[in-house]
Amino acid sequence: MTDPTPPAASGARLRVLLLDDDAFMLSVLADLLSDLGDFDIHCETDARRALASLASNPPGLLLCDLSMPDMDGIEFMHAAGEARFRGQIILLSGMDSGVRRSAERLARAHGLQVLGAFKKPISLDQLRAALAPLLEAPVTVGPNLYNVTTHSGK
Repeated sequence: MTDPTPPAASGARLRVLLLDDDAFMLSVLADLLSDLGDFDIHCETDARRALASLASNPPGLLLCDLSMPDMDGIEFMHAAGEARFRGQIILLSGMDSGVRRSAERLARAHGLQVLGAFKKPISLDQLRAALAPLLEAPVTVGPNLYNVTTHSGK
């Protein structure tokens, strides 16, 4: 069997920041990621602390809930764009697909690299498909990443 570890520069594990105000959801997301590879996973329930983390120790991948108290995901995406965050982003929400698509477009308008916007809870197969560009190729930050929400049929 092949090693599921995502490739990264200089052999380092991909740093992942999970942002959700629900600790149980953070645990579920961390478990799903662990099923897909060996990631350096950090969890945060507070958007303002997560924003500080983007500056001090930027992750290569951010999974972000859209509905949080104090600073919602839309505000967070705006602030991440202002901070010129260049990692990949997966948006998660229990809200309807129109809200998720709008949030994805808004994040892209702020210059963010969005892999997709998914309904919570995201399935292992959906997460695997969203992470395919990171799992199958060297980790890069660029404008031409494949948008799995448009083409995956999910």
